[in-house]
Amino acid sequence: MANIRYIQIFVFALYMCSSLLIITTQSHGRSGLPNRHTPLFILGDSVFEAGNNDYFNTTARANYKPYGETYFKYPTGRFSDGRQIPDFIAQYAKLPLIPPYLQPDLHDLSYGVNFASAGSGALDGTRQGLVISLKTQLSNFKIVRKSLRKKLGDEKAKSLLSRAVYFFNTGSNDYLFAFDTDPTVLGSYSQQEYVDLVIGNMTAVVEGIYKRGGRNFALLDLWPMACLPYGRGTLQKTGACFDTITPYVTLHNKRLANALQKLEKKLEGFRYSFISSNEFLTKRMNHPSKYGFVEGRVACCGSGPYGGIFNCGGMKISKKYNLCKNVSEYVFFDSSHPTERVYEQFAKKIWSGNSITAPYNLKALFEN
Repeated sequence: MANIRYIQIFVFALYMCSSLLIITTQSHGRSGLPNRHTPLFILGDSVFEAGNNDYFNTTARANYKPYGETYFKYPTGRFSDGRQIPDFIAQYAKLPLIPPYLQPDLHDLSYGVNFASAGSGALDGTRQGLVISLKTQLSNFKIVRKSLRKKLGDEKAKSLLSRAVYFFNTGSNDYLFAFDTDPTVLGSYSQQEYVDLVIGNMTAVVEGIYKRGGRNFALLDLWPMACLPYGRGTLQKTGACFDTITPYVTLHNKRLANALQKLEKKLEGFRYSFISSNEFLTKRMNHPSKYGFVEGRVACCGSGPYGGIFNCGGMKISKKYNLCKNVSEYVFFDSSHPTERVYEQFAKKIWSGNSITAPYNLKALFEN
């Protein structure tokens, strides 16, 4: 009986030690910086902007109503009625909302950072002084990398950055700025030269991140800018698509796809997702009812033909603007940016689908 009693005590003690080890291990995984989650770093323009422009002197802001009304119930700096594509991707990847880089109380960088700035482009000269250019966004990433290395140590920081996903949306403002604000920009270049200049700046930043440990990249092509409400109502002013810009968009998308294929061959371990937002948005503009919308061409919020004057919220040209009653019926929230509902459809499609993503979808990049 004594022997049995000793055995029972031994087994109980062993069980308690094992349980304590498991609890300690699990607790360490939660309380410390997570060891195996995949961070999300976001670069680009207003399609991905999450509030960086609120923290410096610029007019390219969305920090006023009715922006943010659908989900947040207040403006967050996002150019949408609610969440944007990166917000949904973060949700699917089981990450928190990724904060803007310039947010004053930004402490935990281990889940990723949003560097995007509305109005910015791949070229330094695009709205220079009013935006955070793509090149400067790379510089800000370098600062974050240095901070992570200091906090985690070189090895853990290297592991974190190598499995992170780097999500880009940039380029559209380089063409819009040239046509709408400063047409002289195009005077020194052929169409092909100008597009190659934009693509070259984009790939230079991608390679800059690769050099510092990044391996997984997702890049959106340019959507059909000619037929956005802004194209119809501001650039063209007649309601027709601003077709002058279309050859640039078409060539850009082709060049970007080719550039990513070359980087895959050139850079060891380089993985990417090339995402066709152009095809996705064109279908919803031309056939809204097929995708659950009522209006595919007129913006919910704005003024002028097609809501194409960028005046949502009455903070730009005049205080008078129109606002639709049911934003969920619309493809576009303002003159250039889709609604949260469109962004959610898009995010779902690129997360686990393969019809508009190649060679990987976003889920595959996160599960590297």
